[in-house]
Amino acid sequence: MKRLLITGAAGALGRAMRARLAPLAETLRLSDISDLGTAAPHEELVQCDLGDAEAVHRLVSGCDAILHLGGISVEDKFSKILNANLLGMYNLYEAARANGHPRILFASSNHTVGFYRQDQHIDTTAPMRPDGLYGVSKCFGEAIARMYFEKFGQETALVRIGSCMEKPSNHRMLSTWMSYNDFKLLIEAVFRAPMLGCPIVWGISNNDSRWWDNSHAAYLGWKPQDNAESYRAELDAALGRPDSTAPLAVYQGGNFVKDPIFPEA
Repeated sequence: MKRLLITGAAGALGRAMRARLAPLAETLRLSDISDLGTAAPHEELVQCDLGDAEAVHRLVSGCDAILHLGGISVEDKFSKILNANLLGMYNLYEAARANGHPRILFASSNHTVGFYRQDQHIDTTAPMRPDGLYGVSKCFGEAIARMYFEKFGQETALVRIGSCMEKPSNHRMLSTWMSYNDFKLLIEAVFRAPMLGCPIVWGISNNDSRWWDNSHAAYLGWKPQDNAESYRAELDAALGRPDSTAPLAVYQGGNFVKDPIFPEA
């Protein structure tokens, strides 16, 4: 493709994907509200508040595809989540509608279903059970994407990311972990697919103890290569076995289920 837009490019996941995705497009347009550093020869850097509709329209113009990582990625005050994750999502989809419907990969979250127990195995037909305001914002994002697909034909992969990082840092992540390399392979599969639609995809590696069924998305041709099980002994030695009654060991959303609602003041 000629130009790939990555929102949230200054975040941890955006930084991890920045170099890995360079071969995917002639130009990477990198956007964030925070500092993006220095542009490489194949990069365009655009500072943008997702809550600013005009700025988002300019941001999307000329892009062939969008990797939407932008927004608040943890539990926070509703006003912050509202601007970045709700208003920002609407602005992005209106901008895409006005600019030729570039295909989108939306970084949704496992926290859309965080109140399921870890002994439950679910697929994408399971009702949403968000574990906080952040999870609710991702439910909203999935709903916006679905409406724009049904109404306007806007294709989006709704990727419910588990825990995408270099390696798992607790026992819950033995089920939720997705390696950087497997995420890269998923991004390539989403933008390569002749037809996408609007599928929900669980963003996890090929973990032995996974809770989520991805069989419905097999048509994408994505085959994750890594397995969190290889880190189990390391986690056992470093952390010991977790308390079996703690939220981190009971709920798929882990400690998010007990996080308080942040006050506005």
